[in-house]
Order: sequence, then structure tokens, then C-alpha cells
Amino acid sequence: MPATKKIAAVTGAGSGIGRAAAVALAQAGFALALIGRRIEPLLETQEIIRSAGGEAQAFPADVGDAASVEHAFSQIEHTFGRLDVLFNNAGRNAGAVPLEDYEVDFWNDVVATNLTGVFLCARAAYRLMKAQSPQGGRIINNGSISAHSPRPHTIAYSATKHAVTGITKSIALDGRAYNIACSQIDIGNAATSITERMNQGVLQADGRMAPEPRMDVSHVANAVAHIAGLPLDANVLNMTIMASAMPFVGRG
Repeated sequence: MPATKKIAAVTGAGSGIGRAAAVALAQAGFALALIGRRIEPLLETQEIIRSAGGEAQAFPADVGDAASVEHAFSQIEHTFGRLDVLFNNAGRNAGAVPLEDYEVDFWNDVVATNLTGVFLCARAAYRLMKAQSPQGGRIINNGSISAHSPRPHTIAYSATKHAVTGITKSIALDGRAYNIACSQIDIGNAATSITERMNQGVLQADGRMAPEPRMDVSHVANAVAHIAGLPLDANVLNMTIMASAMPFVGRG
């Protein structure tokens, strides 16, 4: 790997926002470490990048499992020698479940992926960025507009996304001494398979079911690539990118 080549890792890289961001980062000149639970989708993303002349390597891992995350980042260090950017993207949707019907196992599963997974990957990247030479790097956490305003009956998802904001701010503070910047991108209604249901209608704060506008996922991917390309003495601490006409401003 050329010394001037920058390395980016993307979690949840097998589909949706993760795949689109990985491709955009490759187009911006990064070599990609692709992280996700299932190898087949990661290999599909890898092939998309390689067929366009980019560099990518798949590293299967469960972001909610500490040993799995540590193993993946150890492999990334062994393969690439360093890490310049982590797009901490992996997460799961939780649907709409009334609070009184929430099961503890369901809550724990959402927390394991959306919160503990973000922490584990950030910790592994932080350790690598702190130890490498030259020191430093950038961690970009995928929050959500639900980090600011919840949808109805989404207490677990909303709680974890609010908590990601705390992780982002803590890393942005603690990373200063080691040239590690941290950003959060809060995304609203990117057009992926997960949001296809919005075409038919989703629950609104007033109890109605209504369709919602979506935006092309490439706009999110390009925003991630823009943040990743900034010098480490500049940071986008928070960015909200959303379908312009979606009910977020004034939600409720």
C-alpha cells in the first residue's frame, strides 16, 4: 500500500448507506476495509469497488461482539498498516412498538447493535489511530434525525441514536490530544431497501399513516466522502442531510 494512500473502514458496508458510502470513498481515493456480519454482501461491495479500479477488502464481523470487532480491526491493521477514517454506520431499524409491549430481549438487541456496536468500533478505531504514525484519524458516526426527534413508538431506536450523539461529542473532545476528529451525520429518509415502506406510508405523530419523500442515497454517500476528505484540523461536528420535504422540521 503506497504511503500516501488513505484507508477508510465502513461498517454495514454490505448494503444501503454503507455500500453507497464505501463506493463514494473509493471514488475519492481511499482504500476500503468493508465490515459487516455477512460475507456475501461485503464481497458484492468489494467487487463493485474493484471493478471500478478501487481497492477494497472484506472483513466479516459482528459489531455487537467485542472479540469479533477486535479481530476485524486487527486484520485491518495487518492488511493496510493504518486507518485514517471509520464510517461507523452499522445499525438496525426497530420498527414501531408501543412502550408497554417492548420486550427486554428486543431492547437489548437494538442497544447491542446501535449503541454498543458504535462504541466497540469507535474504540477499536481510536486505539489504532492513537498508536499509528503519523498519529490521528477521523471517526464519522451515523446518527439519525431520530437523534433529535423521535418517531412514534421507537423508544429503543431513539434512545440509542440520542446516545450516539454523546459518543460523538466525547470522542471529539478526548481525541483532540491525538489528532482524532469525530463527526456525526444525521440522515433522514435516504432511499434504500429499508425505507421503501415509506412509499406506502409510515406512522406520523398525529396517528396518521402517510407516505414520506425520500432522497437518493448518493447524496448521503457524497456527504460522508466530503467529511472524510477534510484535513484533521477542520471538522464537521454535526451534519443533517435529509429529504427536503420530509416531516422532520415541525415533526409532531
